[in-house]
Amino acid sequence: MTLIDALNWRYAAKRMTGAKVPPAQLERILEAVRLAPSSYGLQPYSVLVIEDPALRERIRPLAFDQPQITQASHLLVFAAWASVSAAEVDDFLRLTAATRGQPLAELAGYREAILGTVQGFPTEEARFQWASRQAYLALGTALAAAATERVDASPMEGFDPAALDQLLGLEARGLRSTALLALGYRDSEADRHAGLAKVRWPRERLFIPLPAG
Repeated sequence: MTLIDALNWRYAAKRMTGAKVPPAQLERILEAVRLAPSSYGLQPYSVLVIEDPALRERIRPLAFDQPQITQASHLLVFAAWASVSAAEVDDFLRLTAATRGQPLAELAGYREAILGTVQGFPTEEARFQWASRQAYLALGTALAAAATERVDASPMEGFDPAALDQLLGLEARGLRSTALLALGYRDSEADRHAGLAKVRWPRERLFIPLPAG
């Protein structure tokens, strides 16, 4: 199965069966998230993996009662760093040096480049929005990875971020919720969207070729 086949198969399931995603498949999806690209490779976010049904029952009212929250096998919460400081950058550079077996001093220029970006935003909110965009790269990777595993994945922005942050204690972790992703299996009989033709702009509307020169 090609990636294109997988993307044609997937859709944002509105009803799920409650069946569990096998651990091996879940781990492959999570590993794809771990390998997702981000600016400088910094990955300024964390992903909470929630399986506990009782906790998901508490989350559901905060997400406008969307049934996928409780019908899914797992709920992923993509949460961006509330602030990006020199401390986090230095942690990342120490990891980089250790992983690549190079002296930390050789990364001094890279450190200045990263700090120039993250400290160049005019406000903490602007910096958080940048971190959130990095989390969305991971979300997109998760969607593609789940499709290749034939696991349904429903992304959701429809929730109360402040209430969810409070419920999950994200402020203490230096995080703010950005997006949700329900992983599970579609309930084709209960979901009126199942089987509908995928609607996307035609190539000539979506892609704009520019002439050479």
